Amino acid sequence: MPSPVSNLLLDRLSADTRAQLLRRCQSVSLPSGMHLGRPGEPSPFMYFLTSGICSVVTELANGETVEAGLMGREGLLPTLQLLGSGADIQTSSLMQVSGTGLRMDFRAFEHEFQATEAINRLVLRYVQYQSLSLSQLTACNRVHEVEERMSRWLLMVADRTGEMEMSLTQEFLATMLGTRRSTVSIVAGTLQRSGLIQYQRGRVTILDRDGLQNSACECYAVMRRLLDSLYQ
Repeated sequence: MPSPVSNLLLDRLSADTRAQLLRRCQSVSLPSGMHLGRPGEPSPFMYFLTSGICSVVTELANGETVEAGLMGREGLLPTLQLLGSGADIQTSSLMQVSGTGLRMDFRAFEHEFQATEAINRLVLRYVQYQSLSLSQLTACNRVHEVEERMSRWLLMVADRTGEMEMSLTQEFLATMLGTRRSTVSIVAGTLQRSGLIQYQRGRVTILDRDGLQNSACECYAVMRRLLDSLYQ
């Protein structure tokens, strides 16, 4: 399991720069359902996840939602606010798998981002990664079937948590996949009958990872390569 202060971006900083940031951070619990960002509301804090999963979604005027991203301990948020977006941000960031994080005053981190080249470089790498990921997800949501997308999504969660068992409600899966709960139930049943997962009472267990990768769309391999090369 990751250490309580293990965040991949922070881990790439020099020991001195990392220690400088950590002195100004507060360790926080991030329970499932906690909002780390809401549309039109600038965040007073910068969050570095150290465990758990945060989902980023865009909600349309008719109430439908579209997956815009997924974050584990590889990154930080809100990154767009660092670039001057402020209240124009129209995505929601919500913890979907309980975890932990480091919280820092946003203005204090903004100063470090502008003043410290190493921090600036890594944050911009992460912003680039988010942009490339969003482009891939846009194509994925447009052309791939729900079964392929659910397989891809479950693998992405497993990659970030290091766990093959996770608590994920039908409502949440429907939100992330942009479909109905009834469709999630049908697709989960198909994957379960194929022996790829076990799904019961809001808990998903991956039983056959290789089989799930075969079930996933090509986007999973692309997303995995982006994650693996993020800070290299």
